[in-house]
Amino acid sequence: MTDSEIAKKNLEGHTLSLCRDGVCLTSDKRGIAPMLDFIARGYDLSGFSLADLVVGKAAALLFAKAGIACVHAEVLSEGGRETLEKFKIPYTFDCIAKNIVNRDGTDICPMEKTVEKIDDFEEGYEALVRKVAQMKR
Repeated sequence: MTDSEIAKKNLEGHTLSLCRDGVCLTSDKRGIAPMLDFIARGYDLSGFSLADLVVGKAAALLFAKAGIACVHAEVLSEGGRETLEKFKIPYTFDCIAKNIVNRDGTDICPMEKTVEKIDDFEEGYEALVRKVAQMKR
């Protein structure tokens, strides 16, 4: 089984799954929280295959920052797809969506709005960290 296949298999019951050379990580946190945590803790995720429930532009920017090798999304937004393509990250998906919506289903996800005009993953990461801190206040 490839790392990508293992990551997809391990996604069951989780929100995020990563695999590289027999090392597998999963998370049950929602949204971009798992990737923000892994990056903040200094995990070397370069070369990992990743499976995620929902991938928008915000998540894709974090994947690029972390050096993720390939991505499978159950739901992939158009902005997420464009970002993965920009950073040459191979991807598969089950369903494509125009946008990622907020948890209430009433508007576009605030993380997606935060990075709407950002194409640099470092700038995107910093903007997302600020937005999460602002929302916690």
